[in-house]
Amino acid sequence: MTQMTEARLREQELILLVPIPMAPPLRSVNSYILRGDEGVTIIDPGPRTPESEEQWREVWSQHSLSPREVTRIIVTHHHPDHYGLAGWLQELTGAAVLMSPRAFAEAELMWGANSQMEAALPEWFRQHGMPESWCEQLPLHLYGFRSQVTPAPKVTFIQEGEAISMGGRVWHAIETAGHAPGHLSFYDASDKRLICGDAILPQISPNIGFLPGSDPQPLRSFLDSLVKLRAYEVEWAYPGHRHPFDYFAERISQLLQHHEERLQRIESLLRQQLHNGFEMCAALFGTELGIHQMRFAMSETLAHLVELVRQGRAREYTTGSGPHTNTLYQLK
Repeated sequence: MTQMTEARLREQELILLVPIPMAPPLRSVNSYILRGDEGVTIIDPGPRTPESEEQWREVWSQHSLSPREVTRIIVTHHHPDHYGLAGWLQELTGAAVLMSPRAFAEAELMWGANSQMEAALPEWFRQHGMPESWCEQLPLHLYGFRSQVTPAPKVTFIQEGEAISMGGRVWHAIETAGHAPGHLSFYDASDKRLICGDAILPQISPNIGFLPGSDPQPLRSFLDSLVKLRAYEVEWAYPGHRHPFDYFAERISQLLQHHEERLQRIESLLRQQLHNGFEMCAALFGTELGIHQMRFAMSETLAHLVELVRQGRAREYTTGSGPHTNTLYQLK
């Protein structure tokens, strides 16, 4: 396993990696700039914060770029650290913002004017055993992201398989799911390169979230997406976080193994009479977490539980009714 060498960076200078600041624990997201005859394309501009806006002002100066040279802003998926600045940059540059229809629908589900997620997610987690001390933190926590995704962009859709010119190369859109429904990666077959957003990350496992109104089988979707991406010959992958990497197929194998081990661990916990999602979450990840990480941990735990049910390795049942419904799990 190696990081990209300086020589390789020079060969691939048409892809400029710009780290954009974001909140811990990740601290930065990779934005990519590609320059070609078609103009300048920005992929995943980052969340909207004063720090990220200032970073983009520095980018224009450091790389002798004018905002008016930007013709397209591409969003791989709807999460604020990738989607958030798209509307602000669109207003600044006049560029089109491109994303998949499903990714746009997810942005509306989470952040749109008619979103009910700030009420729906606490109720969802409460049904799966999360104590009120955690649930009551979620509405304000979720509301806090709205400033990072405002203004919303006017979106043009990219479809699976569509070819798009960026940086003097032709890239084909590949749609996957699991981490985020409608996630787009972009493959350059001539140089065997993939701009993969958060579909594959080199050191951490992308969070797999089971959320109300979204994908009902997110882990299954993620595992299927890993198999789909493994069919592409990739020499260099450009992820949404950390460094570009050259062990793409190996990383997919590691992720597949990781999730099977997680499923087996949850089966073991079910044998110990841990029945609800929060009990599982606490056993897997602990409770010494902030609300942001706890939200991710809880949704990931639920994604694995519903996959065990789908595979016939566990069963789901409910007790109570209405606001007092409890969802529980046990081994078959």
